[in-house]
Amino acid sequence: MLVKEWMTTDPITVTPETSIMKASQIMKENNVRRLPVLDDRGKVVGIITDRDLKEASPSKATTLDVHELYYLLSELKVKDIMSRRVITIKPDDTVEKAAVIMLENKVTGLPVTDGEKLVGVLSQGDVFRVLTSITGIYRGGTQFAFVLPDRPGTIKDVGDVIRKHGGRMVSILTSYDMCEEGTRNVYIRVADMAPDKLASLRADLESNFTVTHVSVDELSDI
Repeated sequence: MLVKEWMTTDPITVTPETSIMKASQIMKENNVRRLPVLDDRGKVVGIITDRDLKEASPSKATTLDVHELYYLLSELKVKDIMSRRVITIKPDDTVEKAAVIMLENKVTGLPVTDGEKLVGVLSQGDVFRVLTSITGIYRGGTQFAFVLPDRPGTIKDVGDVIRKHGGRMVSILTSYDMCEEGTRNVYIRVADMAPDKLASLRADLESNFTVTHVSVDELSDI
C-alpha cells in the first residue's frame, strides 16, 4: 500500500512568521497535532507540533499578567520554536516504510513531499486506517491464529478446511516474530458465520492444526 493512497491531501500549513498563538488556534480548530512550515516558495522548512507549543508556552506559575502574556505569545513566531530537521516520506513509498520511520524516530506524522513540494501528510491515524483495512476487521468478526510449519501449502490446507465449512476468508496475515525456527504465525480472519457453523469450524481446525487463539471481535459497542 502506497503513502499517496492513504495520506491526507491538501494539508494545513503555516509559515515561519506565523505567531505561535495563531498556530495553536489552527491546530485546535482543525484537530491536528502538527503543522508543516512552508517558506514563500512552498518548500518545507520545518514542522511544529502541539508539544512544541506546550513547551514554548509560559508556565502556569508565571508572574506575567494577562496582557504581558498575550503580548509574549503574539510576538513569538513559529520559526522560533519549530523543528528544522524535518523527516519526510515520498508519495510512492509504502505505508509500511512510513510506519517504520515513525516508530524509529518516535514521531506521529510525516510530511509527504514530491521533490521539494509538499503534497500531503501521513499521520499515525492514517496508519491505523491501513491496519484496519488489511486485517479486514470490518468484514469479519472472527480471527483464528495458528502456528504452522514454514513450508508451502500449509495455508492452503487451513483454507480448505475453512471452505469445507462454508467459511470465507477476508484476510491472511503472517509473522515470523515470537515463533520457533521452521514455523510461522498465521492469522486468518473469517467472515461472520452462524454460531453452530463457527463452532464446528473451530473444532475441526483445532483438531488438525495448532490454533493459539480464536478471537471474536464485537464492534457494535465501540
